[in-house]
Amino acid sequence: MGWKGTVRSVQAAIRQSERDARRRQRELERQRREYEKLAALQRAQLEVEEYENYVDRLQTLHLEGVSKVEWELFLSAQEPQPPNRTDSMERAALAELESYRPSLLDKLRRREEKKRAALTEAERKAPAEDDLAYERAVREFEEQHDDWADSRQFAQRVLNLEPEALLSAIKELDPFSEASELGSSLGFELEHDSPIHAVLHVHGEDVLPKKAKSLLKTGRLSEKALPKGQYYELYQDHVCSAVLRVARDLFSILPLGAVVVTAKDTLLNTGTGHLEEQAILSVAVPRTTLEQLNLELIDPSDSMANFVHRMDFKKTKGFQPVEPLDPGEVPLGDTR
Repeated sequence: MGWKGTVRSVQAAIRQSERDARRRQRELERQRREYEKLAALQRAQLEVEEYENYVDRLQTLHLEGVSKVEWELFLSAQEPQPPNRTDSMERAALAELESYRPSLLDKLRRREEKKRAALTEAERKAPAEDDLAYERAVREFEEQHDDWADSRQFAQRVLNLEPEALLSAIKELDPFSEASELGSSLGFELEHDSPIHAVLHVHGEDVLPKKAKSLLKTGRLSEKALPKGQYYELYQDHVCSAVLRVARDLFSILPLGAVVVTAKDTLLNTGTGHLEEQAILSVAVPRTTLEQLNLELIDPSDSMANFVHRMDFKKTKGFQPVEPLDPGEVPLGDTR
């Protein structure tokens, strides 16, 4: 092949190589677009699932709760008994000394005397070690007995429905640590011969979603502003569910017969023209009534009909301010 033929051959090979590279590049670009499309569909699906799960959680807070505290068990708990001093270490050391028989290796290395001296010294120190063990056991007993006595005394105060003990139990057990899901914070008011009044401060603007998310037929994500009516109904269910959750948790940790729960949010005061925190729902919840409900199937908003409550809700305007119930006018109910 001449020079010109060689040049043509090389150039053809280069063009072929470039065509192969371009084809490969186009194929990779196509795969990348397919991957990005698939990734976008997966992201859209995940966003919709997260949105639907969040909306469901907002309306089903009442299905979750803390374990029941059995205060009577503290009263029936067996009293710790003081320990007895033993000479177990001394006897063990003496037995080891008396049973010592030098091995052939001990004899060969002349370690018999040294080992026997060490065992003798251990036997001499053993009584002091028994004393230390006894002292530790006494300290542990004293701590356990103090805890037993304190628990028993505190449980009795709770069962007697002493206000300070009830509020202390709420603070120590802290069943409402996930207050961000229920609202911003919880406060409690309690007077003698009146049910606990739990005040739930909610923030609808911060908690409720502003947009509804769904999947189009193409699989792409659709985000639309949540219609006002749907927004308000979701808010109502959320507040009612949160109120039930507060009552349920209080009944779980305290032997109460009834509680009053008032939910508050920031609303426009039409008299002053300012935004103010105002009561939007106040409910008296007897334990017996709540326990009779099938919480898995209720509609939180509709369930309020089972209780004495105050709620002014309009589908087109949402919650309107109400006057909270007076706990002093609510029967204490049957305790458990």
